[in-house]
Amino acid sequence: MQKPTEFVREQVTTVRETVDRVAGSVAGTVAAAPSASAVGEYIRDQRNAARVSLRELARTAGVSNPYLSQVERGLRKPSAEILAAIAKGLRISAESLYEQAGILDRRSGNPDTVAAIRSDDALSERHKAVLLELYETYVREHAAGTAGPPHPPNPSRSTKESA
Repeated sequence: MQKPTEFVREQVTTVRETVDRVAGSVAGTVAAAPSASAVGEYIRDQRNAARVSLRELARTAGVSNPYLSQVERGLRKPSAEILAAIAKGLRISAESLYEQAGILDRRSGNPDTVAAIRSDDALSERHKAVLLELYETYVREHAAGTAGPPHPPNPSRSTKESA
């Protein structure tokens, strides 16, 4: 039978090991996350491409001019809500900004195709999710070279046609 002090010591050791493992995992995730400057640079590039001034974007996004300037320079990391407002002001998909910020996983395939599916108002959210999953599956299979040949010949059709 184990003494209470030994039991507690084992439990404390287990908890410490778990905390160390989780802390290391979190540190690796944080280190791998995109930097605020990358998000800001992307926003600036999109703003310049749209020929929108910093002041105009700040007004349409509902943020202050200094705050948006700090975001673009990588001094502030905006929340998902602010990113959505900025995306709306730039008339781009919020998902593209979320991907840049590391909030969403980057999808495989052409970003324009993914954005088009996500922005189609005729599709329900469920339909969008299904289409994106199918599209990503196709892209992965095509990239891996496992798309395979088109449909194999149908033996019943060829026998009917030859008869």
